[in-house]
Amino acid sequence: MIEESKLPKGWEVKKLGEVCKLKNGFAFKSINYQSEGVPVIRISDINGGIVSTKDTVRVEKTEDYKNYLVEENDILIAMSGATTGKFGIFKGIEEAYQNQRVGNFKILDEKILNKQFLFYQINSLKRQIEKDAYGGAQPNISSTKIEKMQVVLPSPREQEKIVTKIEELFSQLENGKQQLLTAQKQLKTYRQSLLKSAFEGKLTNQNLKNGELSKGWEVQKLGDVCDVNPKLPNKDQINSELEIQFLPMRLVEELINKISLTETRSFIEVQKKSYTPFIDEDIIFAKVTPCMENGKIAVVRNLKNGIGFGSSEFHVVRCSKSILSKFVFYFLVRDKFRNEAASQMSGAVGLRRVPRQFIENYLVNIPPLLEQQAIVAILESKLTICDKIEETIKASLKQSEMLRQSILKKAFEGKLLTQKNLKNQEELQNLQN
Repeated sequence: MIEESKLPKGWEVKKLGEVCKLKNGFAFKSINYQSEGVPVIRISDINGGIVSTKDTVRVEKTEDYKNYLVEENDILIAMSGATTGKFGIFKGIEEAYQNQRVGNFKILDEKILNKQFLFYQINSLKRQIEKDAYGGAQPNISSTKIEKMQVVLPSPREQEKIVTKIEELFSQLENGKQQLLTAQKQLKTYRQSLLKSAFEGKLTNQNLKNGELSKGWEVQKLGDVCDVNPKLPNKDQINSELEIQFLPMRLVEELINKISLTETRSFIEVQKKSYTPFIDEDIIFAKVTPCMENGKIAVVRNLKNGIGFGSSEFHVVRCSKSILSKFVFYFLVRDKFRNEAASQMSGAVGLRRVPRQFIENYLVNIPPLLEQQAIVAILESKLTICDKIEETIKASLKQSEMLRQSILKKAFEGKLLTQKNLKNQEELQNLQN
């Protein structure tokens, strides 16, 4: 509830429906879609605050749909599904229609409400919209519920100045964000370059020529030096009440060889379903999309009682004495391996999996054990630094988003610009205080 007494003089509190109406779209049927015609804006076409017609479906232009036309700079919002509450401004260069799962904010009087001011105020309401959405796995929210939400209404002149200040500050934030994203991309490139050098032998032999194999190295199939999806040793001798670690997919982090062993179950309990068994030093490899592409891979260590079970969507790779688990982990986590694995996936869309045979038949350059240990030590040293830098970048990106929300909060509390700011267009207030 907005306290009007705490707002600047002259500001009003209104229900959103008093200043604009949230118009629902038309229930287009898939049989009407065609390759040419007028674009139909669906939820998937709203991304990053922008609504685009680049990848839209299309329908024939007809008078029956004229009430669902979207105009340039209209503000559209997702009304249902997992992304309920995401919104964007329509920037299409051609006319378009909106479907029934997309709402369109239509301002009643643009002389008293600036469209860009409304856009940023809806941004500030996004969390409330997400919170008020209902429906469990498929949340949705009605236009009536959104129209009942409170908004503030300064004078048109103040709205323009607030929009100018928000955009100035957001521009600075965006510049910083792009620098962080660039650094993140460079870090990923460096990581993959390091892994490439490691398995070409150049990390331990810088004089090695391209395509040349170092002395003592051998080319073998992974299946010749590892067992893929091996049986649990001595399974018949395990006490049915033995407490063991259980590892669901969500507790495996991406790319950084980290798992959370926070769940336990009894041995007899995990036997009831097709869970995947593993032991200490096994490598778990997510075989299903999108977990595989995202790099959910790790060496399992420190298991309670030495054994564990996890998601049925893991392949397990158990190394022989001739190859180190950490060496194989770094081999599997490379983009090159995962990209090739993705190209060999089979199964239905959304449930495609990497075949066991792909891993078994994949060729790997294997150095002697001592050199494997040296390569792993170098990789761990350098990639640990990469991981710390990555954590710093992620924290900074999160802080940037928090600052963005702080700017909006101050803007619609009347604290972004003081009266002197409004007169002189100068900033007096430190946003981080």
